[in-house]
Amino acid sequence: MGYLRTTLLLAAITALFLAIGYLLGGMGGAMFALAIAIALNFIAWWNSDKMVLRMYGAREVGRCEAPGFYGIVEQLADRAELPMPRVYVIDNDQPNAFATGRNPENAAVAATTGLLERLSHEEVAGVMAHELAHVRNRDTLIQTVTATIAGAIGMIANFAFFFGGHNRNNPLGIIGVLLIAILAPVMAMVVQMAISRAREYEADHGGAEISGHPLWLASALERIQAAAEAIENDQAEEHPATAHMFIINPLHAHSIDGLFSTHPSTEERVRRLREMAGGAGPWG
Repeated sequence: MGYLRTTLLLAAITALFLAIGYLLGGMGGAMFALAIAIALNFIAWWNSDKMVLRMYGAREVGRCEAPGFYGIVEQLADRAELPMPRVYVIDNDQPNAFATGRNPENAAVAATTGLLERLSHEEVAGVMAHELAHVRNRDTLIQTVTATIAGAIGMIANFAFFFGGHNRNNPLGIIGVLLIAILAPVMAMVVQMAISRAREYEADHGGAEISGHPLWLASALERIQAAAEAIENDQAEEHPATAHMFIINPLHAHSIDGLFSTHPSTEERVRRLREMAGGAGPWG
């Protein structure tokens, strides 16, 4: 059910993008929107991992620099039957982590120094198993595509102020253009957030299977959530569009964990993991 929901949401955000192009410029507008989507996704597909790692000043480590952390990732990658990803450390006190890369063969996992210092060996393993589940599920590519399309929708909505109302192929007129400019980015954000939340549940489930210990991840999520609320992540605040990549929302302006949240509630995620540890839980 999780994959079906994600597929439908991806189709929805793509259809929204093309529909906006059509409403603003007729068939020519739709073709223009399609061309933009293809070009932006091609660029993001090749460069998104390098860009985000550079944003956070991540430094690659090996067995010599971080034997414990590297060994955890190596063991979990073997259990998950994945190629060994590149391993990065981010100098940041807030405990957090993310995965990136266009496919398992070009994947990277990154953890903050705060996570490595504050969490136990088992909790770090639970977190990295979650990130490797993202890699195995190719969620990093899905997240890149949705973020790119959502950003393009916002860009086209801004363009609407300049050319939409005066385009003779535009069937809506200036009022319709203004409505699109206001509502389209919000609709795109809602779909993007829904996709991110669905993929987090799937990665929790997959990560618990990879580590073999759902409670390791449950404990880690609780500790990361508590610390993230108290410790500022200046890098994430500067790049809020990357917030959905982290295992826990790194931003402080996220008191409303609902429609516009990039992550499911930590309480619900922990509840599902505990159910999994005791038997089976709802993972749709």
